Amino acid sequence: MKTSVIQSHISNVAGRYKGKLYASFITIAFQAARAADPNAKLYINDYNLDSANAKVSGMVALVKRINASTKLIDGIGTQMHLSAGGAGGAQAALTALAGSGVSEVAITELDIVSASASDYTTVVKACLAVSACIGITNWGVSDANSWRSSSTPLLFDSNYQPKAAYSAVIAALS
Repeated sequence: MKTSVIQSHISNVAGRYKGKLYASFITIAFQAARAADPNAKLYINDYNLDSANAKVSGMVALVKRINASTKLIDGIGTQMHLSAGGAGGAQAALTALAGSGVSEVAITELDIVSASASDYTTVVKACLAVSACIGITNWGVSDANSWRSSSTPLLFDSNYQPKAAYSAVIAALS
């Protein structure tokens, strides 16, 4: 009974605001967050923002629209869960996201299937090349604890030993 009442209510309310609900909801959330802490850095964070794709374009448009009258969103985070060889679009994505007018972009979750040194280096260099890119956070430390452990995507193996990708990241940062 309770489930059907909730579903009916949401369907009725959402139906009234079809096409407007998503952006309105996000704007309201950021307005509330800004009011709660005017000095907080507020980020919008999503996945599949890892190449110059339609989702990146949509995110840029959304952030520009929300920030048009008052800057509510300070940064955009991208969760980069990449396939092997999939790092080539990182710089274009970060550049496009920075073009939305935010002061910061960040890679908030990074893992790459097979953790090749080349792929990790490409992502690190992409962040370093975009002045608004303020950091990279790996999605875990060791393959032993990765949500994609069978694809060995992290900088440390299952025995917490650094992989070649780890050394390549350190070299790229030097």
